[in-house]
Amino acid sequence: MKELDYYVLDVFTDQRYKGNQLAVVHCTEELTSKQYHAIAREFGFSETSFIHYSEKDHALAVRSFTPGEFEVVGAGHNLLGAVCLALIKRWDIFKDQQGDSWVIIKDTKIPLAITGKNSLPYVAMKQKKAEVIAHIPFDTITKAVGLSVSDLNLNHWDISVVQTEVAHLMVPVKNSEALQRAVPDKIRLKEASEKYGFEGCYLFTTDHPHTSILAETRFFNPGIGIDEDPATGTAAGPLAGYLEQQGYIKQDTDYTILQGVAVKHPSYIHVKVSGDGIWISGSSVIVMEGTLYL
Repeated sequence: MKELDYYVLDVFTDQRYKGNQLAVVHCTEELTSKQYHAIAREFGFSETSFIHYSEKDHALAVRSFTPGEFEVVGAGHNLLGAVCLALIKRWDIFKDQQGDSWVIIKDTKIPLAITGKNSLPYVAMKQKKAEVIAHIPFDTITKAVGLSVSDLNLNHWDISVVQTEVAHLMVPVKNSEALQRAVPDKIRLKEASEKYGFEGCYLFTTDHPHTSILAETRFFNPGIGIDEDPATGTAAGPLAGYLEQQGYIKQDTDYTILQGVAVKHPSYIHVKVSGDGIWISGSSVIVMEGTLYL
């Protein structure tokens, strides 16, 4: 019987029992696909990350899976939590790197910037520049999210598929009240995602009572088994790029996205658009740890 250490973290928060829950399993080597899938199902969180130090890549190597046996890539909460864990535990994951820091998720190199905040590591992950892939008719999405066309009237912005590493659907909602009323239809969302080539549906509104919040959001991705995600870094990046292209936000300025209120796990995702990419930032806290048996 083989033993592996595991940790559960709350991500995109500095407080326990808020943010997005993530299981991280510390491995010495790659596991089999069946093992990845079985462990992710056992934890049952939206994602479980598996980490080991790669001597070949001179970096922390991360792979992440949903309970639905889907492998997740990109700079999201699955990566942020894994990096924060290594820093909290003081594992020297940058020992062989010169200059800028990075990690590997599956086969992709993700640049990092590391600082500290409130005695916790504060990690920024760099995504690619945002690209608008397509615009979607309003009446295609209204039934899929349980809202009316008038509910989706926010500054006359289009419903758009936007991609950094991952393509997600950006759906503008007129205010927070309408945002909280949204009820996803899993079948219709799956059909729309297959037809228009996006993974998750990111509802957002900029009509929020707190001026410190750029946007409040909700995320649905039934195609990979996520009913509602409390924090989605891979969607926050495309949203920041979308809003910058609309002229709503400026480059090289820090903004905060609030997500997870509807599932009582409020998360704060910090975003900044630069000339050559988008930075997604936040912290994490450990809430439990133990031993996993294979």
